[in-house]
Amino acid sequence: MPGKIDAETKLQLLVQFGSVIANEPRLDILLGLIADKVREVLLGDRCTVFVIDKETDELWSTVAQGLEHNEIRVPIGKGIAGIVAKTGQTINIPDAYADSRFTIDIDKVTGYHTKTILAVPLKNNKGELLGVFQVLNKQGGAPFDESDEGLMQLLSSVASNAIENAKLYESVRRSQLETIYRLAITAEYRDQQDTARHLRNISVIAYLIALAMGLKSEAAEDIKNAAPLHDIGKVGLCDAILLKPGKLTPEEYEEMKKHTVYGAKILANAESQLLQIAYKVTASHHEKFDGSGYPEKLKGDAIPIEARIVSVADVFDALCMPRVYKAAWGTAKAYDYIIAESGKSFDPVVVEAFKKAFPYIKEIYDACLAPEALERMAFELGKENQ
Repeated sequence: MPGKIDAETKLQLLVQFGSVIANEPRLDILLGLIADKVREVLLGDRCTVFVIDKETDELWSTVAQGLEHNEIRVPIGKGIAGIVAKTGQTINIPDAYADSRFTIDIDKVTGYHTKTILAVPLKNNKGELLGVFQVLNKQGGAPFDESDEGLMQLLSSVASNAIENAKLYESVRRSQLETIYRLAITAEYRDQQDTARHLRNISVIAYLIALAMGLKSEAAEDIKNAAPLHDIGKVGLCDAILLKPGKLTPEEYEEMKKHTVYGAKILANAESQLLQIAYKVTASHHEKFDGSGYPEKLKGDAIPIEARIVSVADVFDALCMPRVYKAAWGTAKAYDYIIAESGKSFDPVVVEAFKKAFPYIKEIYDACLAPEALERMAFELGKENQ
């Protein structure tokens, strides 16, 4: 594809590019697809896709080919990408080391040698800046030419729509998750002293277990986000039962068990995929692998896998947290209980995954980790198992 590219070839490339990125709603994955395709089309060695962060007046990227950092941030007006963001103009540099706008700091750290650079602004249909494409080192050693600039600008116009749609999707999803979390707190607040911590712990533990089982990150993420609704049916229980400090009578215990039925009724026939998973968790997280649980006495694989995972997370955290009717257990004692119940209360496959994830889970309680640290911990375990 060296030299000039004719109109027909450009059209084919745009169609291919659009078809690759059109149906990916997750921004982080979308940016990776865009970077790979732009590098391929422009015959570049590396591509970085920067997105503007209006709150911090920075460009950020989690997609920088050849770098191991999880995220790069560049102030607007600094560096080649930052200058493109500030001016809104394309920059084409045939010799990076001879250009005063280029800084060699990253090359010094990585050992990479930047030769040629092409950076173009990403703008939406209103002309508003969304980010910057930056491609390095055209194959063969030649500089990027006017044809490359024109093609890059066409690609950026196609990509900008996909990026805007992905950002909108993420905004809607964040709103949905916030609604789910606050709904879950409504139920949990009635019988938990530290509701937010309890919900967070269950979510992260379930996520870690799912990753340790080898589930895809998207499936693990859905389980994490659905887990807080596991006890939503408690809104239908009276305080005399829910807050009773002593042991429940057989009649009271039968009434307590109905929270799974109440929760299932609340979430039944939901259209959202996430709420459909929450329905399975809510209805079945008290089922036991040997069939002795409730409300349906389901056994083995008849229990949805999502519920089998959340069941272990819920019981472990319940043991480790103080309740009105019990003191908190230590993590070692709670761990021994989970292992002892393998094949009885819990799916042995899930328990094995719990054992694998336990060094990470233990840190939640021993170090009282902040949510950000828990996310990083989950990310590391995810990399090990994908």
